Amino acid sequence: MKQTTYTFLAGTIAGVSLGLLLKVAQQITGYKVYTLLLNIDYIPVFGSFYITEFWEFALHLIVAVLLAFLLMEIAIRRQVSARAFIVLCTGLNTTIAICYYPLTNLSEKTPPLTSLPAFVIWIGAHVLYGLLLGFMLRKSPFFYFKETEKSD
Repeated sequence: MKQTTYTFLAGTIAGVSLGLLLKVAQQITGYKVYTLLLNIDYIPVFGSFYITEFWEFALHLIVAVLLAFLLMEIAIRRQVSARAFIVLCTGLNTTIAICYYPLTNLSEKTPPLTSLPAFVIWIGAHVLYGLLLGFMLRKSPFFYFKETEKSD
């Protein structure tokens, strides 16, 4: 139960951090990267309803927490080392961000698909999110990573 709570908190903290980072980036630069993070109007079921920012952010956090649990499950099953886990978290999150970015083309609220600055901000924020999540989960007192390298 404690590992579940720890994983939930790590996913929530990393998800909130990603959201805040993209919100600040959007306010500073004007590129709608936070809007992209929360945008779900291209999903048929959600697109027909008005959803407040609070609920859009809550949906983002659900995804962030589920991803934390998925990554911990992969780490446990594969018995990865602590360093490999950081690479896994960062790599998977970056890959997801790259795959998700083209969905910006499905909405008029988000940055244009060809916006290189928005893409760089989007990817950079997700790299930081992956690193933060990886480091927090790696430090879980309830999970022991395979020791294949010297102590970090």
